[in-house]
Amino acid sequence: MSEFAFKLKVREVEKVNTKHRKIVTKIPVPESLPLLEKLKKYESSNALEQLPVVWDRANNYQIFDSWGNVWIDFTSTIFVANSGHGNEKIIKRIRECLDKPLLHSYYYPTQIRADFLEKLIAMTPVNIEKAILLSVGTEATERAIKISRIRGVNIQNEKNIIVGGEGNYHGKTLGAQMVGGQHSDKDWIGYLDPNMVHIPFPFPWVLEEFDGSGEDLFNSHLEGLEAKGINLNHIAAFFVESFQGWGAIFYPVDYIKAMRKWSKDNNALLVFDEIQAGFGRTGKLFAYEHYGVEPDLVICGKGISGSLPLSAVLGPADLIEMDAGYTSTHGGNPMACAAGLGNLEAIEQMDLVSEAARKETIFLETLGAWKKKFPSRIGRILGKGMIFGVFIACEGSSELDHDLTNIICERAMEKGVFSICTGRGTLKLGPPLTIPDDALVDGLSVYEECFDELF
Repeated sequence: MSEFAFKLKVREVEKVNTKHRKIVTKIPVPESLPLLEKLKKYESSNALEQLPVVWDRANNYQIFDSWGNVWIDFTSTIFVANSGHGNEKIIKRIRECLDKPLLHSYYYPTQIRADFLEKLIAMTPVNIEKAILLSVGTEATERAIKISRIRGVNIQNEKNIIVGGEGNYHGKTLGAQMVGGQHSDKDWIGYLDPNMVHIPFPFPWVLEEFDGSGEDLFNSHLEGLEAKGINLNHIAAFFVESFQGWGAIFYPVDYIKAMRKWSKDNNALLVFDEIQAGFGRTGKLFAYEHYGVEPDLVICGKGISGSLPLSAVLGPADLIEMDAGYTSTHGGNPMACAAGLGNLEAIEQMDLVSEAARKETIFLETLGAWKKKFPSRIGRILGKGMIFGVFIACEGSSELDHDLTNIICERAMEKGVFSICTGRGTLKLGPPLTIPDDALVDGLSVYEECFDELF
């Protein structure tokens, strides 16, 4: 990961005033610096690691500060706001709950909880019959781990191995980090669960050099586990992040199909983490649908509500009922369920899944033109729907240029486009699914301006 830091020195930038974006002040806004320092004083210092924009409000695809600046949002607040910031249907449902008022109800029954669950299950694939409502994605991951192990040991006492993927991310809590494959984040854990193991991620550049299919690669990864002394009969579940977020990197379809077949044949679960991938982002309701498989459990968060903290584990009734006594203090909070219901209504009525699939063409045409124009600096372009990763290479090398990618994000901010900063040498593009075509094109044109100036 890069140690790059965004500049906090106030500087003059070119003024911008288009239909979709506006920059009318110096950057960062001088008046914003005391607020940034206050955040740094009262919470951990990573408060200043992001782009120095102080959000005042956000509407649809735009972010506004208090000093007249307007940015096109290419982050969707890390894929929460798929249905647009401040979606009218979400606000309407929240206001109905607020006006009652009903702000909290623990796990006790409410009408809004029942209505949300009914809508959620109706919209999802047919094998999903029930949901467990929680508050954040990492909590949902923990619950899926628990269900997987309960089921496994009920079959066979030692069937408790969870297989994750190298580099995959499932959350920040203990179990979520251990099943995840970002090992540098685990130094704080005193004892790593030996029954959480990992197989390599089948990156496209790995498969290109591999003498075989995605199915063959999966089988070789299983052989690698056996070589480490892992008894494959003890595997309770595979946990799959539907795509690796930093580069919008999907699995090979035949790799996942092989995993699905093996897990069924060997009485193991296949669990998909759809926390950032779900609810229309990839041009399907869930990204796993691109693989043509049926999962056993689905972990949801972020885009499930479009706003307030809400997450879920989805699955068939027999799996959900394996830990029926579980409760969550804020899981299924009435305000969050109200937001979730409004969000699902918006996704359905605005046909946002189809919109994401349609707008994929705009991305592909524009990003393909970038690659032709800048062949030595733009490497792979990966993604589906409205999530794309553009790999920014060092001059004359395939190595990713982490700092230059961050500088591109910083320069785009100065021009009125707000970006995800991966710190990995990839430009990760994911605006709200509601963004108008001309705003999407305008935002993408800003990145091309940055390329012209920086490459």
